[in-house]
Amino acid sequence: MKISFNLKFIFTLALSLNLFIGYCQIPERISSIATSAKAYCKKNNMNMEFCFLVDLSIHSGKNRFYIYNFKTNTISYSGLVCHGMGKNSTHENPVYSNEVGSNCTSLGKYKIGKRAYSNWGIHIHYKMHGLDKTNSNAFKRMVVLHSYEYVSETEIYPNHLTLGWSLGCPVVANDLMTQIDALLKKAKKPTLIWIFD
Repeated sequence: MKISFNLKFIFTLALSLNLFIGYCQIPERISSIATSAKAYCKKNNMNMEFCFLVDLSIHSGKNRFYIYNFKTNTISYSGLVCHGMGKNSTHENPVYSNEVGSNCTSLGKYKIGKRAYSNWGIHIHYKMHGLDKTNSNAFKRMVVLHSYEYVSETEIYPNHLTLGWSLGCPVVANDLMTQIDALLKKAKKPTLIWIFD
């Protein structure tokens, strides 16, 4: 009984330490953007529970899509995300454009729109409405948040995600999309997704 108690105590301590380390390891840039995102959401009467942050300055084989919890100021979940293939984009250097037909990712803040059927991944997508000059054509370009079964659930660095899986949409793994969908179905206000470099 004593050994069992000690093992339980050690496991609990290790878990707590792991959570603490995870909290401390939030990248400074993400923390700074999250602070700005929270202020933007408050000002514009948007979801104050969480937002989505996408840092495309990070290698595509590393997690760069973040579900950020405003209440706890922590990253709830993260995963891989594809960038657009248009205008001679490469794995290392995406080219950004708001032009219709460009097949490029557009930087800026978006409001998540209606949930709808997708041909890809878990067969769910969410419309995206651009809120900045850099992404004002997002809805017209049919840029949506969706998943694709070939996007890895885990980091693949130093390898990159395959270029060509996105025509400008943020494309994530099925598991991440399942997490996103569960949150968005409960959201009472429009949710922010901010794509930056």
